Amino acid sequence: MWSICSKMVKVGMAKPCGLVKTCHLVKPISATRITGRYLTHQKGLPSLPVPALQQTLERYITALEPIVEVEELMNTKQLVSDFQKPGGVGERLQKGLERRAHNTENWVAYLDYRLPVVIHSSPGLVLPRMNFNDKEGQTRFAAKLIAGVLDFKTMIDNETIPVEYLGGKPLCMNQYYEVLSSCRLPGVRRDAVVNHAKSSSPPKHITVVHNFQFFMLDVYNSDGTPLTVEQIYVQLERICSASLKTNVEPVGILTTQHRDIWGKTFVNLIKDRTNKESVLAIQRSIFTLCLDGPMPEVAEDGYRSCAAAQMLHGGGSLWNSGNRWFDKTLQFIIGEDGTCGANYEHAPAEGPPIVALIDHVVEYTRKLEMIQSSTGPLPMPKKLHFNITPEIKKDIEEAKQSMDVLADDLLMRVIVFNQFGKNFAKAHKMSPDAFIQVALQLAYYRMHQHCCATYESASLRMFRLGRTDTIRSTSSASAAFVKSFDDPDKQNTEKVDLMEKAVKAHRSYTNLAISGQAIDRHILGLKMQAAEEKISIPDVFKDPSYAKALHFRLSTSQVPSKTDCLMCFGPVVPNGYGVCYNPMDDHINFAVSSFNGCKETNAAGLAQAVESALLDMRTLLEQTPRAKL
Repeated sequence: MWSICSKMVKVGMAKPCGLVKTCHLVKPISATRITGRYLTHQKGLPSLPVPALQQTLERYITALEPIVEVEELMNTKQLVSDFQKPGGVGERLQKGLERRAHNTENWVAYLDYRLPVVIHSSPGLVLPRMNFNDKEGQTRFAAKLIAGVLDFKTMIDNETIPVEYLGGKPLCMNQYYEVLSSCRLPGVRRDAVVNHAKSSSPPKHITVVHNFQFFMLDVYNSDGTPLTVEQIYVQLERICSASLKTNVEPVGILTTQHRDIWGKTFVNLIKDRTNKESVLAIQRSIFTLCLDGPMPEVAEDGYRSCAAAQMLHGGGSLWNSGNRWFDKTLQFIIGEDGTCGANYEHAPAEGPPIVALIDHVVEYTRKLEMIQSSTGPLPMPKKLHFNITPEIKKDIEEAKQSMDVLADDLLMRVIVFNQFGKNFAKAHKMSPDAFIQVALQLAYYRMHQHCCATYESASLRMFRLGRTDTIRSTSSASAAFVKSFDDPDKQNTEKVDLMEKAVKAHRSYTNLAISGQAIDRHILGLKMQAAEEKISIPDVFKDPSYAKALHFRLSTSQVPSKTDCLMCFGPVVPNGYGVCYNPMDDHINFAVSSFNGCKETNAAGLAQAVESALLDMRTLLEQTPRAKL
């Protein structure tokens, strides 16, 4: 059996095609076993289809046209022709995939990869700055946040989360049941994911981290009712008082390491019984709450960018990177200075269920608090102890150094584009997402003078256990538009016509992707099927064009929310950008990342270029009268 790593959409095989740099033949992660309404709904969903081979290969050639040279494309066309000959290897692999689809709920499953989850895989999420800047304000807000998560958990436990729809069709809700009480487990060669929610004794505690020290906090009373906000606040005060010292070993920073290194360290760490019990308590917890110290002081215009870095990686070993357990699926982060957000490990779920949970929690924290009396004395939260051997101490020091290199190498730039939002595109009868994606193409072209393979995440939740496929935002239509935009010999009417064609092309590919007819999952599945059948890798997968197609220099995602928040992630290739955006009615939040070690890329420069592209596209539309039909 094989399975594809989380975010494989964004990484390539030889070179990254997503947030996953390699993939392995592994046992797929099983979905949580749930009965009742959830199961009835899930059974009614269609299975992910396997597209027709010829259709995918034709679309593959079309996708290559704007990003490879003519000579390369001619060679690729010949390789594709050989691959799909009747009775050939392509037909054999296609039949193998179709058998898999017939025998499994979802022929594409997700697994893991070996680069650190920090920056390379786990996204961060930044909330609007909260109105407190001291320890009491921090713990009071944290208590309300915990109560809000438990309120959402009640809907999960009772299976009362409203089913979501897209275009009138119900979506798979499985990911909602995977984000709480789950954790990634490090392995020497391969990781796993475990969900404790439906075990015989589901967890009743969360993990709280303060000053690099871990605590097990029971959040339910003996009668099964959740603790009140006031009770939680009292318990958090106890935790903070019991963890005032800061000269402790930041065991959590071990989770920032390369997965091979962390896997070996983990084996040594849990040889000690105390350590093993502490780690298990963290892994089993419903979620992790990180009570951070303040982040570095920055100018007001740099606050959001610094906050995004805190959510993504914690700022390095001297700040808050050790105040985490990055293997945990969901970590809420609350800084003493009002900086708040989350970090999530990507294997069990995509962004939308996380954002839905956070929207619920933020709304919950804004409600007026009802005074609730305590029901009696509460047991002291349990501190989780670790015995640090000289070998583990050495591993911690190495992890600190590696984390600092990672943090220093990432350039994160957050901007709030406040000239207009999604309503502007709607007024011009254009898809807001497609309009933004075309603006990203224009910004990139202006900076680099060429088009590149671009990834945008497309949800496959119309299908049972569906995750994502790739919307290939770079098209022949978008290439024609960006090359014409700054050409003084082109008339504005022609430029507007090209813009509309580019927007329509993106919308069309998006519709293909969400209906299971995009190319990336299918092509990757064919390659992995070859490995399973022990067939030598076909030449079409060794082709330089294939490597270019999967080298996503622009890795993008739209993550809309009700809350004025923003998700962020790192680039998926060394010379690339990560771009996440949240389009609101009258403004757009952008988070752009790049690596300082690459001299070709600059997140701040691209962020500025995106602003200019959006404004110039608006000006073009407003100054060019369109013929009335």
